[in-house]
Amino acid sequence: MTIILASTSKARRALLANAGIAFEAVASPIDERAVEAPLLEAGVPPSEIAQALADAKALGVSVHSPGALVIGSDQVLDLDGERFVKPVDLADAGRQIARLAGRPHHLRSAVTLARDGVVLWRHLDTATLTMRPLDQAAIERYLAAAGDDILWSVGGYMLEGVGIQLFSAIEGDYFSILGLPLLPLLGALRDLDAISN
Repeated sequence: MTIILASTSKARRALLANAGIAFEAVASPIDERAVEAPLLEAGVPPSEIAQALADAKALGVSVHSPGALVIGSDQVLDLDGERFVKPVDLADAGRQIARLAGRPHHLRSAVTLARDGVVLWRHLDTATLTMRPLDQAAIERYLAAAGDDILWSVGGYMLEGVGIQLFSAIEGDYFSILGLPLLPLLGALRDLDAISN
């Protein structure tokens, strides 16, 4: 069975590849901001936005990939009910980090499996991360060390790299923090006979 990851995210591709899953990566054709707009207007919480985006990505690719099992995933950073998106540049990343410094926030990570335009399975996981207090000089040192790769990461940090130094506490699943709730996903793929036990 063909498995398609509806994402070109380096982190998600690496997680699946490292787990020994044979898959193709295809960018989802959806406009994430267009999917979010009515949800934000309706006051939908960040967790539901993450799930809606994961669904839309999986469905958007599955309708063009007959018979394939498509994985859609998305992640929303929730700071006291406010949704963060990927920073547009390093200055924006610095502003996000300054807002998160010294405070806990939640990462809502959703994953969806779809085939032929039908959602077969979905899962939502939440991790809580507490960033240590940071002054502007510490933020600037971090940005210089991390570089443009953090622009792929909501919140402006990549936990699997130098971004780990920003945190004082983490509660939750590591894979979900990286953007793909891997253990539940592997269980669902086994249940659907897409991978062997």
